[in-house]
Amino acid sequence: MTRLSLPESKLLLLHLRKLSTTTLALLAFILAAAVMFSVAYGAALVIESRTSKVVTARLAEAGIGWITVTTDGLQVRLTGTAPREAERFRAVNMVGSLIDTSRIRDRLDVAPTTGIEAPKFSVQMLRTEDEVQLSGLIPEKPGEGGMSEEDLAAAAAALAQGTELPDMLETADYPAPDTWNEALAFGLEALERLQLSKISVSADRVEVKAIADSEDQKRKLEGELRAIAPKDVQLVLEISAPRPVITPFTMRFVVDAEGARFDSCSADTDRARTQILRAATAAGVEGAPICQVGLGTPTPRWADAVALAIKAVKELGSGSITFSDADVTLLAGSDVPQATFDKVVGDLETGLPDVFSLTSTLEKKETATEGPAEFTATLAEDGKVELRGRLTDERQRSAVDAFARSAFAGSEVLTATRMDETLPDGWPVRVLAGLEALAEVDHGKLLVRADLVEVTGVTGSTAARGKITQILSEALGPGQTFKVNVRYDEALDPVASLPTPEECVADVNAVIARTKITFTPSSAEIATTARPVLDELAKILANCPPIQMEIGGHTDSQGSEGGNQALSQARAEAVLLALQGRRVDVSGMTAVGYGEAQPIADNGSEEGREANRRIEFVLKGTAAATWADAVTETNPAGGTPDQTGAGETAPDGSATANPAATGPDFSGDTSPSVAPTEKTLAPKPRPEGLKAEE
Repeated sequence: MTRLSLPESKLLLLHLRKLSTTTLALLAFILAAAVMFSVAYGAALVIESRTSKVVTARLAEAGIGWITVTTDGLQVRLTGTAPREAERFRAVNMVGSLIDTSRIRDRLDVAPTTGIEAPKFSVQMLRTEDEVQLSGLIPEKPGEGGMSEEDLAAAAAALAQGTELPDMLETADYPAPDTWNEALAFGLEALERLQLSKISVSADRVEVKAIADSEDQKRKLEGELRAIAPKDVQLVLEISAPRPVITPFTMRFVVDAEGARFDSCSADTDRARTQILRAATAAGVEGAPICQVGLGTPTPRWADAVALAIKAVKELGSGSITFSDADVTLLAGSDVPQATFDKVVGDLETGLPDVFSLTSTLEKKETATEGPAEFTATLAEDGKVELRGRLTDERQRSAVDAFARSAFAGSEVLTATRMDETLPDGWPVRVLAGLEALAEVDHGKLLVRADLVEVTGVTGSTAARGKITQILSEALGPGQTFKVNVRYDEALDPVASLPTPEECVADVNAVIARTKITFTPSSAEIATTARPVLDELAKILANCPPIQMEIGGHTDSQGSEGGNQALSQARAEAVLLALQGRRVDVSGMTAVGYGEAQPIADNGSEEGREANRRIEFVLKGTAAATWADAVTETNPAGGTPDQTGAGETAPDGSATANPAATGPDFSGDTSPSVAPTEKTLAPKPRPEGLKAEE
């Protein structure tokens, strides 16, 4: 072993000391670099995360969900497809307001531009007594069998009776929709049939607003238009008949061996009609009698007076009462005791408003069949008319023969009468009035005596009996006795086979008045037990024309207000869907949920809550209770309800509807009509937190 000398040992130690210092410095540098890298990397991650959150939150707040944000250090990459270039530019600017624009990397695409959408073609047609106006947008090239702008203008000008037709039509060079030509042709056909009308035509919908001369004409026009409407075009009808002026304002109520009935009924308002018909129901009238609403009442208290008079006849048990304006004639039957007659007349005279004048008569048994002088007229089913009996002189016979040939135009008239100068005063007036009344029936007989004018027969018009009563009441004057025994025969009614919307809704409500539409608790699922009810409703509606009707859902007050509203909406839509599944035309029906907002009973009791949970069928645009409501409506306590205002609904769930209509307002209206928004048919899920409701 070699041993180092002392100088060599010192040199080696010095070298080792220098090497150790260098190594330590290097290690310290490496450690410091690692620490700085870690700090920088962590800071970068924090910046990336913070930037991504801020940018993403701002885009979400602005409703921009088509951008994906990614970060790489200080860089922010935006990827996605913008619907339009303007949206892309807006999004980039929004991100640039949050970070430095040099950090943004725009990788956004823009969706390819789609073709320009074809415009919606529509035409509004307005017809008045003097002119026809057309406005709207139609296809420039309507296609095979279609109608060009010139053809449409020419067709409308033919209805304008020579007046200049304003040119407010525009065209667009786009193909016509599939059902456009059929809808436009139907709109022109409707315009030709309706003198006062506004018709809005689009490819899938035709809306008709019009005024008819009478209720019969309204029903006839509705039936004709529904029959010729294109299959794939929705038809919305709003034809109204103005209230007529009734002269004289007449009411005649009779109680005899055939029961209680109206020969004529007039009312000045819907409320008055309801009041009168309630009184008639209480007196024993069955079914749904006609009571015409019109103008010309002698006093606003007409309904009060008529209701009091009906009650008086009921108390007599036999007799009739006739109102002709302010003249009132009471005829008590021959079997009415004198004491009863005196009491009823006294009460009636006291209760009638001052404007009315009462004439009362107690028919005597010995005079009930008196009157040897007679005049008779017979109208046979084949139209032949025979006039027999007595007339005062040859001049009167000629006048009666001429009047009969005019009243029964086209009929064979046989006049076989004899002269009698001893006939009482007013005989010619009674004969002519009787012939005018007889002309209102399809076939029947007239009997004229000194103390009686009687018309019997069969008619196909529901208004004929009221018209006959008006004729005789006005011609004979107050205090005169007449009888109207006219029977309505539906087979003779040309429009009886056309059910009105009011009749259809009344039939529907009669069904749900017997059995409610029920649901499983806390859901919009229709209970199995309610399926027969829906089957019956579908059978009724299948025989009805398309109806503009609302199906309303109602709940009790249990649960949250919002939850009840949602549940009622879902239940109404479930009923609508169930009817559609049974092949009912629901194109004019909408489902509306009212929740707990329209209670008809006290929610404090189970009985009241059960009444409030209901489905109602209501004609759209109605404003007053109908005769059916007046008959079937009961309050929750089971008593007879007071006279109510418009739109009330019975606790049994029956709907309200108003057959009386007012004319549409065309003034200043040249824009297309907007129909109510129809609800989605699919039932909604039950909201969370909703309490159980049976």
